[in-house]
Amino acid sequence: MKTVPMTAAFILWAGAAFAAGHGMTPSVTASDQSVEGGVVTAESVVAGANGWLVVHRTGMDMKPGPVVGHAPLRKGDNMDVAAILTEEVKAGEMLMLMVHGEEGGMATGIFEYTLGAKEDGPIRVDGDLIMTVVTAQ
Repeated sequence: MKTVPMTAAFILWAGAAFAAGHGMTPSVTASDQSVEGGVVTAESVVAGANGWLVVHRTGMDMKPGPVVGHAPLRKGDNMDVAAILTEEVKAGEMLMLMVHGEEGGMATGIFEYTLGAKEDGPIRVDGDLIMTVVTAQ
């Protein structure tokens, strides 16, 4: 019985595990879209931990405004993440889709953030928010 294949398999597994845990760059990818159905969708979201895709109103100043929707995220790659809008959004309005964490709140799995709060707050990488802006069609 040779130990080389087992060793090689372990090295491949360890390398893949390291890459999965360390090569993950948080991001949000979304396009301008119709919100007629009361939903805004991110094509993909990469999250470093379980958390939330949060939909903020925004304007030309690109500052996050009031929250108008959210959807849960799991650590890693999330595809076609749909957030139900809690307020009417009209065509031409800008929405900021942002990654928030699941930390600091009173309950796990319950979105507790309000604008400016620490609970379930925005995630930053090197000081930058993980977000993208879309225009409602």
